[in-house]
Formats: sequence, C-alpha cells, structure tokens
Amino acid sequence: MTGRVILYDRDTIEELKWPDTDYGQYAREYIIPLLERGPEHFITNVHTTLKVLTVDGLPVPITINDTEYNNSYVCSPYTHYVSYAREELALLNNRILEGSLSVMLRGMGWLLRKARFNRVIQVNNWLLSTNLYPALSAGQLTEVLDYLRQAYPGYTLVYRSLSRETSGNLIDSLLGYGCKLVPSRQIYLLQPHSSGSKARWLIKRDRSLLVKHGYTEVSPFEITEEDIPRIVELYRLLYIDKYSVHNPQFTEAFIALALERGTLQIYGLRKEGKLDAVLGFYERDGAMTAPLFGYDTSLPQSVGLYRMLSAVLIGLAGSRGLLLHESSGVGQFKRNRGAVGATEFSAVYDQGTSRLNRCGWSFLELLLRRIGIPLIQKLKL
Repeated sequence: MTGRVILYDRDTIEELKWPDTDYGQYAREYIIPLLERGPEHFITNVHTTLKVLTVDGLPVPITINDTEYNNSYVCSPYTHYVSYAREELALLNNRILEGSLSVMLRGMGWLLRKARFNRVIQVNNWLLSTNLYPALSAGQLTEVLDYLRQAYPGYTLVYRSLSRETSGNLIDSLLGYGCKLVPSRQIYLLQPHSSGSKARWLIKRDRSLLVKHGYTEVSPFEITEEDIPRIVELYRLLYIDKYSVHNPQFTEAFIALALERGTLQIYGLRKEGKLDAVLGFYERDGAMTAPLFGYDTSLPQSVGLYRMLSAVLIGLAGSRGLLLHESSGVGQFKRNRGAVGATEFSAVYDQGTSRLNRCGWSFLELLLRRIGIPLIQKLKL
C-alpha cells in the first residue's frame, strides 16, 4: 500500500497530526467528536462506520457501510436512489407515470439488495447533503482509490457531490481511472455578483419582507444555547416533516457542536424574541453551502420566511465573494434569483465487486442519464 495514504479510526485518531490550516482545524473540530461519540449521537438516522484518512497529510473523512438499508441517503446509496426516489414520485403529478416508476423502483430495489448495493465506502463524506471538497488534486483522489482497493477489496468506492461546474478536473481524472459517473440530482449554483437586474430586484424585494413583517437577522454571535431546541425543530419542520425522513436528522448535540466549534455558521430570523427561521452554512475552497435550513412552516406562506431566509443566504455568499451551492429543489425560484442548474454526480468505482453489483450500478447510470435527469429538468424541479 502507498505510504502517502494513512488510515485512522477512533482508537488511533490521537496519532493524526492535523494541518495547521483553516481546513485542518475545521476537520479536527468536526470529525473528532463524531469519532468519539459516534455519528448517530449527532445525526439520528445515520448508521455508518466513520474513519479518517490522510493523503499527503490532508485529512479526509470516509464512511464504510455494508447493508444498513434503513439509513439516511448521505451514507446509503440504496436510500438515495430507491427509498428517497419513491417519496419524490408524488412531485410528478402524473398517476400513470408514478405507478409505472413505482413498480420499476420496487424491482430495482430488490435487485440492488441482492447485489449488496450498500457495501460501499464514500470518500470525503461529511454526512451532509452536499460535500464540498478541500484542495485535493486529481492525483491524490486516485491515490486514495489505490489505497482503498487494497485495504477493502470487494467494496464499491464512491465520491459524491461532483459536478462539471465545480469539480471538472476531478471528474476527468476519476473517469480516466475507470469510475462510472452516476447522476444523483439536479443542483443550483449561484456565482458571486452574477445576478441580472431582475434577479437582484427579486432578492431585494425578498429581503424587504424582514422589515415588513418585523424580523431581525441574527448572527452566530446572537444565537444562544437556548435557541438549540428551536433550531432543531425548524430544520425538522422543513427538511424532515415536509420533505423526507431520509434527510439527515440533526440532533441538539449536532447544533451545539456547530455553535461551540464553528462547524456551521448559523444565522436566523427573530421576531419578538422568537426564532422563526434558521440557516447554517460552511465554506470551503471558494464555495459555500447551507446543509442546515429551516423555518416555521405553520406560519402563513404569505409571510415569506423561505424568501427572506434565501435572501439572507444569497447576501452572505455575495459579501464573501463565494460560489453558493444551493443544493436541489425549488428550481424555478432559484433560477429566478440568478442560480444556474447543473447535474451532480457520484463517481463510482465498482471493479472488483460482484457482477450483479456492477450490473446494478450500470443500470442505474443508464436509467438516470436517459430518464431521471431529463425528467427532473423538464419538470424544473
């Protein structure tokens, strides 16, 4: 095995010398508590083995799974491509299409379980909806693949959260290595200071709702320990109750960690002392994304909490001059405010696994390229 890559687990993590850089310190503050307490203490529905590897001294978290089909999609490909997809069929508003796709997903789910589809190692997996990448070279990514192929024979190796717009050189290198490029979702990217006049007007109008409805934007320094249960509730109301139970289910311990160690920068909208909306973002290598986002969905839609919170997020990205990765969903809303749609992929190395597993990934790649992504783009989801 190459000496450039070293693997650490809970018992050996004290031997790791974390780089004295912003990224190195962030990785230490985020990863060590998850190793010590276990991921489930911080994200209830994440069931995985977390380890850290370094390549040329740069630390990168990896997750190792075998079955764990009742799991969040952030570490379970089966949940992402089967369980989550079943829930989203209702968005099609077409009963015939929903019925036929539901039957197909049931059959595909049976096939993928037989293929041990979740026997997978995901590299650079921060257990969040979007994994932003540190400054890893294409050569370092493939060096990690060399190491993991030898250390974990028979496992599928996956790099999630890749797009041509953000990771083009990495994608080319991984394709050259022999990886499949499997579509995962439609995302939206907002370049700093790129919005047209109409988009800027909409964002300004959205932000004016704060004054109209009596809300104040609060910074991380104004978020208190007493707000933690409310932050968990606001995220749950939107991402779990409204969208999907397969999204990461953050606990109060996760939010407390974010506030104490700065693993997320948390902002909110407060009115008469009560927090009604919240977002939490992190930034890396010129980009930022907000895996924590939520608001009180019981309040009338006319209040516009989503619009206000989105305007705050766009403003934070613009003031920092960062690319804003806006994840997926509500595509028309994001496009109207200057974001551009892109396809996000997972680079999948499945050579050395069973023939059935390789067939499963190949079928999935074909299905998503020919039907899944074009359908999402047509429906502007």
